[in-house]
Amino acid sequence: MKRTIMKSLSEWRASKRRKPLVLRGARQVGKTWVLEEFGKNFPGGCVRFNFDKNPEYAQFFQSTKDVKRILQNLAMASGQRITPDTLIIFDEIQACGAALNSLKYFKEDAPEYYVASAGSLLGLQLSSGFPVGQVDFLEMGPMTFTEFLYADGADNFADYLASVNEFTPVPDAFFTPLTEKLKHYFITGGMPESVLVWTEDKDPREVDSVLTDIIYSYESDFGKHAAPEDVPKIRYIWQSLPSQLAKENKKFLYSVVKPGARAREYENALNWLKDADIVSKVNRITKPGLPVSAYDDLSAFKIYAVDVGLLRRLSHLPTTAFVEQNRLFTEFKGALTENFVHQSLKRHFEVAPRYWSEAPYEVDFLVQRGDDIIPIEAKAGESIKSTSLKRYAKNYEEETPLMIRLSMRNLSFDGKLLNVPLFMVDELDRLVGLAKSAQDLRKA
Repeated sequence: MKRTIMKSLSEWRASKRRKPLVLRGARQVGKTWVLEEFGKNFPGGCVRFNFDKNPEYAQFFQSTKDVKRILQNLAMASGQRITPDTLIIFDEIQACGAALNSLKYFKEDAPEYYVASAGSLLGLQLSSGFPVGQVDFLEMGPMTFTEFLYADGADNFADYLASVNEFTPVPDAFFTPLTEKLKHYFITGGMPESVLVWTEDKDPREVDSVLTDIIYSYESDFGKHAAPEDVPKIRYIWQSLPSQLAKENKKFLYSVVKPGARAREYENALNWLKDADIVSKVNRITKPGLPVSAYDDLSAFKIYAVDVGLLRRLSHLPTTAFVEQNRLFTEFKGALTENFVHQSLKRHFEVAPRYWSEAPYEVDFLVQRGDDIIPIEAKAGESIKSTSLKRYAKNYEEETPLMIRLSMRNLSFDGKLLNVPLFMVDELDRLVGLAKSAQDLRKA
């Protein structure tokens, strides 16, 4: 499988100021696989230590802070030679707090060694006060739609999308099959095992079985790692996700979680899911200003699942929906479409996306790109009304040089509104750059 995070890993390896790496991400997004694949490029190969399967390794870190001694013990335990040309992988590092804490000693006392760590619930450990200045961080999510295309043997389509450099309609020879591929992605989501099963068997039932197992593994983590008093609340929030996103106004409501539920009772449970990278929060902003975080309305937010395929399975939407025109995109108020768009924006834009609302209007997302704050509307079908975008532009005309509508309509740009087919969402940052260049030419 081709994972774009390999580029970021190569940049980390080449950095003169490299620190031990912490690779964050939800369970089963492929963190271990990608590190082992990356390790194949090292002259000394890679050596992996799994602290969940081998808890006895913890003693090496608890008995000393001497990095050289730790490395000697690890080499003898593994039977592998460890040199500065070896990629050292600490897997499931959240299971060993002493190993996680040792990363700062690797940075201070053995910076010549390449150390990369990964774990499923690292966010929970890091939120409790880990010295973040001692390590480098990378975020890893499920496979993007572009990565799905490569995995599914559709390299030609992925290469075509990356080559588009003008705002002319996508030919039917590409548009139609890409729409079908996007339906398949809504079925599988981006979990590598789910994608692998699809590419090998093309059996939606097998995909559903994989996704069900992943959901069960997440729910098992609730009971293993959360405070006992929070476990029922975490389950309520997790199970309310489809209902939260099925509303016309997708603002998160505690009353949807459970009648009578209040924020102060459920806030810890929601933060647990967020720190475990299972859900993401998108804050509402009161107006488009820089930095966007200064205008967050902390009382209003939306939440999205880590993966569109998991959301579909959690909502019990049958796989048969993908054969019925574009029903899959429009099902329960376009919730799958919006979750899909959020997954991509989170990967491709440095600043976390926000949203804006002014009853009855709501702009699904706002992204910061340089000094620009760009409103984005995610449409499940071919609607061209965009009433919320128009209202937003009316309110903030000077702050809105560009607007984006993601939909099933073809690629176009009228000088102000950029319409991008949903299957091109991974190219959005690059297309915005092209649109800004076109605007600059017109001004000149």
